[in-house]
Formats: sequence, C-alpha cells, structure tokens
Amino acid sequence: MRTANKVAAVTILFWLMKIVATTLGETLGDFISMTLNLGYTKGILITLFFFILILSIQLGVKKYIPAVYWLVIIGTTTLGTEISDFIDRTLKAGYLVGSLILLAGLLTSLFLWYKKYGNLEVYPIMERNKEFYYWTAILFSNSLGTAFGDFLSDNLGLGYLTGACITGLIILIVILLHYFTKINHVVLFWIAFVFTRPFGATFGDLLTKPLAKGGLDLGTINASLVSLVLMVLMVIISQKKHTRELS
Repeated sequence: MRTANKVAAVTILFWLMKIVATTLGETLGDFISMTLNLGYTKGILITLFFFILILSIQLGVKKYIPAVYWLVIIGTTTLGTEISDFIDRTLKAGYLVGSLILLAGLLTSLFLWYKKYGNLEVYPIMERNKEFYYWTAILFSNSLGTAFGDFLSDNLGLGYLTGACITGLIILIVILLHYFTKINHVVLFWIAFVFTRPFGATFGDLLTKPLAKGGLDLGTINASLVSLVLMVLMVIISQKKHTRELS
C-alpha cells in the first residue's frame, strides 16, 4: 500500500507537458528506427528496455517526483511510436488495423482497471497495483494515438499540419465539454489523453519530414533537441510548483 500520491495532477501544465512529451517521443522514436537505421524491431527492444528501466524506478519511489514521472511518459510515447510503426511497417497490418488493435488493448486495460477498483480516477494514485493499471493504459493510449495520427496523415492523406489541426480541434472540443457539460470527467480525460498523442505525433512529423512531404525538414535530431529543452524547462517549473504545494 502507498501513503503518498505517485502521479501528476491534471492541470494546464500537465497537458502542455504531455503534448511536448508526445512530440519528443515521436521524433526520438523516428531517430532510433529511421535516422540510426536500426529498424522497428530493434527500436522496440531499445525503447522497451528504457521504458521498463524508468518504470521500475517510478514504481519504486515513494512519492511523486516530476522528473521520474515525465521520463516514464516520454518512455511510453517513444515506445508507442515504435509499436505503432512495427505493426504498420514490419507486420504490414496498416495504421487502421493497428489503431483497432491498440484501441482494443486500451479498452481492455481500462475495463480490468474499472473491474478491480470500481473507478478510473487518475489522480491521486497511491497503490502500486493501481499504478500498474495506470501505466498500462497510458502505454496503450500513447501507442493508439501514434497509430491514429499516422492514419490521419498517411492513410487519409490529410498532411501533417491538417492532421495536427484536426486533433487539436478535437482536444479543444473536449476542453469545452469539460467546462460546459456534465459529461464524466474521467471519460473526457482519456479521450483527451489519446488525442494529445496524435497531435504531438503529427506536429513532430511536421517538424521532421521533408518539405516534399509537407514537413519542415528540421530532422529528428534538431526536433528532438528542441522538444527536450522545452521538456526540461517545464519539468523544472513543475518541480518548483510541486515543492511550493508541499511547503
């Protein structure tokens, strides 16, 4: 049993950090599999190792530590990128089938979570077993978001900027539903969590892909470094905010 909360509170800063983390996960995942030419199988193994390592640290600490927590989030977004691309390009299942597979995984994890605890509240989380359900659902949702974002930009031919605008509009609608309707906030959270992933993924693709494909051609290294700097700055802000709340 836990006696202290282990996860981030859902605030505006949370969502900003989530979007930057997803962008970083997309560009970093592409850097590993494509820029380094390691392929998606090796990419999954590398990112899975990092994810398991940092998740073990997160599960072992006794309280919420922003730097550790957000490293796990980045781990899920990077691994999610590799999983989505592996399903599409190595297994050749396609982004639509991949999205459906990952959606089934997300719904299954949420169902098992709800069956165990009778709710899907994401804050606070103090119990180790519940935290495991939490991270499982996040991994599936980030993988799903990657596949769905690629489905919008590649399969539907919407382009990276258009795909980012569409997913951004969906996020805006979810925000409005949160403030102006009585729709369950947990349902809205998971919808927003899924769609911030394709928003970050398509934005990451916009930064890295060649001009001929509708991107800005910054490259995976430059885009990853920009996202990493932003992420570090926001983690510092989050840590200072968390310290003030505890004092």
